[in-house]
Amino acid sequence: MRKVEVMPFSERWSLEFEKEAAVLQEILGTEIIEIHHIGSTSVRGLSAKPIIDIMPVVKDISRIDQYNGMMAGIGYEAKGENGIAGRRYFQKGGDERTHHIHIYEDGSQEIFRHLAFRDFLRAHPEKAKAYGNLKEKLAQQFLYDIESYINGKAN
Repeated sequence: MRKVEVMPFSERWSLEFEKEAAVLQEILGTEIIEIHHIGSTSVRGLSAKPIIDIMPVVKDISRIDQYNGMMAGIGYEAKGENGIAGRRYFQKGGDERTHHIHIYEDGSQEIFRHLAFRDFLRAHPEKAKAYGNLKEKLAQQFLYDIESYINGKAN
């Protein structure tokens, strides 16, 4: 059972992103156009679950499935679209997750959605602080109920 853990911002998260992005660049090579650090760990000062969300943007999403074996070799579980059409999703760490990879094809609206949310929180530290406080409260309230935690953030 996954425990919902939210912790204060750590400078380590950006270093972990850089390290993993370099590994992904090696594996996916010329498929990648760019790689973004997204999610709460990408926003300075924001409390977050210590899971690094990475969003590679690729030329052709249909080619990504051929890399599932190589991704497994570095600890990732391929989850296919995992509920979002046009995405390839990978997670690392099982119940003790460390990374989520959200791969989209260039031009996907999901790219713009993720970047807009990240950039809004970066530009509005008071909103980021309130969001972090909400996440801390929800994590305490729903310690072993990730679905309720996620739903609480959306309200």
